[in-house]
Amino acid sequence: MKRQAGLSFTVVVMWVLLLVGTGAGTVAWAGDVYRIGGIFAVTGPSSFLGDPEKRSMEMAIDEINAAGGIDGRKLEAVIYDSEGEPTKAVLAANRLISRDRVLAVVGTSLTPTTLAVIPIMERNRIPLVSCAAGIDITEPVRPWIFKTAQSDALAVGAIYEHMKKEGIERIGILTVENAFGESGRHQLQTKAEEFGIQIVHASSFGARDTDMTAQLTRIRGTNPDAIVCWGTNPGPAVVARNLQQLNINVPLYQSHGVASPRFIELAGDAADGIYLPTGKILVADQLPEDDPQKEVLTRYIESFESRFRMPVSGFGGYAYDAVYLLAEALKGSDGDREKIRSSLEQISGHVGVTGIFNFSPEDHNGLSSDAFVMVRIENGEWKLLDQ
Repeated sequence: MKRQAGLSFTVVVMWVLLLVGTGAGTVAWAGDVYRIGGIFAVTGPSSFLGDPEKRSMEMAIDEINAAGGIDGRKLEAVIYDSEGEPTKAVLAANRLISRDRVLAVVGTSLTPTTLAVIPIMERNRIPLVSCAAGIDITEPVRPWIFKTAQSDALAVGAIYEHMKKEGIERIGILTVENAFGESGRHQLQTKAEEFGIQIVHASSFGARDTDMTAQLTRIRGTNPDAIVCWGTNPGPAVVARNLQQLNINVPLYQSHGVASPRFIELAGDAADGIYLPTGKILVADQLPEDDPQKEVLTRYIESFESRFRMPVSGFGGYAYDAVYLLAEALKGSDGDREKIRSSLEQISGHVGVTGIFNFSPEDHNGLSSDAFVMVRIENGEWKLLDQ
């Protein structure tokens, strides 16, 4: 019995020493890295956003580390899946701060989930670079909150500018019932008069609705020149199919929230003829050689597609740009979050996948109208329109 007790004590001591040694090694290693968090809708209905964002963040981290890291330190990504749900995004944010002790966070993928985590980031003074589009994320400016996705205000401007050229004056709008849709609806309504647009009917749909024929029938009754749908998949694809089924022969415009191959897959041949604003990534090969983004876009596309064997979307570019912007801000910071935040505000002329970023204390999105181009879907392909 004494011999067994002695052996048990020895085993316990060995485990304790092993755990202490492992912990010490982890702490020392952690001190040699800059740890950045990521929160994306990797699975669930919005995985077409979050999956390429997660992959792009990992790719950017690997590229930066292969080039020597930042001030001799490697970058480390700690990424959680929100599944597109605000509650899970909040849990992930708290975990990144309290357990993983990240210096900054990239994400989330959606406007509602980003708005849910903003108070946590502000309270803990953690820089957040969102990948969502809602203008409410960065307007009014919050010191610790930035974003890389083009705002819905810029998207509406691009759509209305195209409509003006086409002589479109009367439109119906159909927006998803969440923060992204509400923000889009507000911008559509606010900017209409500026472009000589009259909204003759406004309807909405639930994010999980599978039929919008009732809303489209009501819109048809108002005789619009065109229809604008504002949402993210799968709803907008349902709208496209229902419009075709109802034989409503007016132009359909979609938001940049569907700018990915997934939309064309879901909508099928009903996607043909649809107009939408998008970042230049979907038509990079159609850009002129002197476009300032073309080199960055070509490099990103080649790297992403060769590594993951899947087509790119603009959504992955949001996370890719966010990592490189943070890498720039990390230089000389020694991991001080206030220095990182302050440096982000001073970045200008940064050519990214999404656009050319010019941050300032008054602008935490840093993009202008040239971050968007208008495209038309033809035979399942993106066609760049004359600008």
